[in-house]
Amino acid sequence: DESALAFALEHADGIGVSFVNSPKDVALVTERLRAAGRSGFGMILKLETREAMRNLADILFEALRYDPVGIMIARGDLAVELSFERLAEMQEELLWFGEACHLPVVWATQVLDSLAHSGIPTRAEVTDAAMSMRAECVMLNKGAHVLQAVEMLVNIIRKMETHQYKKRSI
Repeated sequence: DESALAFALEHADGIGVSFVNSPKDVALVTERLRAAGRSGFGMILKLETREAMRNLADILFEALRYDPVGIMIARGDLAVELSFERLAEMQEELLWFGEACHLPVVWATQVLDSLAHSGIPTRAEVTDAAMSMRAECVMLNKGAHVLQAVEMLVNIIRKMETHQYKKRSI
């Protein structure tokens, strides 16, 4: 992790921090970033474990000591950790907390994945893409048809913006 961080500090504008489980994890990375003296270097906290959800408030309070920072809803890992039945509930909570803390949220894991790989989306993916507009950022996986996936995502979000702004129905 130390060598990856050193590389990122030299070649990137920010990092994604995987497997954040406690406020201590956030404090450790924050300390390293401040010591490097890179003002404005971004940090995205990937929230993907049961422990992270248990410690969410404390993690967010620690995250708010750093700027710029955001959170990622790592939905695939969360589904494995917490169960598929709890996934929708947890992603909603993360969206609410992100909005309450004024932190940008990344909606990740398999958005329009079938479209990106095969050129044909599933009905569930289209609905998921529509719901993704409540986050500040949507992460798509690479694939042979990723440009088509980006174009579809943009069109869906533009249409949804007239109906909803973040968590508020219009």
